[in-house]
Amino acid sequence: MTTSENARADLTRYAWLSIAAAIATIAMKTLAYLVTDSVGLLSDAAESVVNLVAAVVALIALRVAARPADDGHHFGHAKAEYFSAAVEGGMIVVAACVIVFTAVDRMIHPQPLDNVGIGLAVSVLASVINGAVAVVLMRAGKEHRSLTLSADGKHLLTDVWTSVGVVVGVLLVGITGWERLDPIVALLVGINIIVTGYQLLQQSVDGLMDVAWPEEDNTTFSQILTTFASAEVAFHAVRTREAGHQKFAEVHVLVPGQWSVQRGHDLVEDIEAAASQSFPGLQLMCHLEPLEDPRSYEDNRVYVSVDQPAGDAEQPPGETLS
Repeated sequence: MTTSENARADLTRYAWLSIAAAIATIAMKTLAYLVTDSVGLLSDAAESVVNLVAAVVALIALRVAARPADDGHHFGHAKAEYFSAAVEGGMIVVAACVIVFTAVDRMIHPQPLDNVGIGLAVSVLASVINGAVAVVLMRAGKEHRSLTLSADGKHLLTDVWTSVGVVVGVLLVGITGWERLDPIVALLVGINIIVTGYQLLQQSVDGLMDVAWPEEDNTTFSQILTTFASAEVAFHAVRTREAGHQKFAEVHVLVPGQWSVQRGHDLVEDIEAAASQSFPGLQLMCHLEPLEDPRSYEDNRVYVSVDQPAGDAEQPPGETLS
């Protein structure tokens, strides 16, 4: 296994951290619900169950994504991370529906809360744990370009804000005595969770559909290509896509037809080396084409715009392309 593959496999330690945090917060939030009988705290505990399921799925996805390319998967297994995000999004929506149903029932049949102080203290402690783990996961997700860790971290951070809302709601019930505030907060929590689930599902679908790089990354890649552009070198049909932590790109490189194979190859090697400095692990495919051949311009659609020097040929000299 390569150093890169070892690094990917090592990311599973973050999934284990998320699992441990989920188990701890489930126990604490369930205790908070049992001592207060608050449907808001029940909704908070339900979301922690979702966190546990999501963390287990994340562990599996990270193990699969770390596998190297093989005979059946020539581009590796990085897209496994999108399935993790999809499962997490689906579980979030299911949990939210349960929360909304419970909240509506409690609004119709309000009940007094007990031991509010103890329940809130336990819930706040659980939120502190979730917040700390969320920060660790999001930093690791950004550093290792892992959608799974980023999604799990963002979900935990959403859980923290959810808990804040629940705590405020339960506290207001204790102060005002208005029992319907508790299910109202739970209902708002449910709606918030549905939005989070939808966003994760959308992100997962985008990845499975080979979404292009973010605009900032596309601009950086374009600037790299521009440094190689000249009266003899042009680019078009630049395409980018992401698969989990992996980045892929392809570009048509147009050079004079009289260039030697060695000279064209050296140029492509230099382009790939420059791109890899900004995008470590990038898999870049460069298609070399003769600048004067009309067939080179049959696929000149603009996916990522590259600034070309003045006078650079967008079509073969003397030719008019339809």
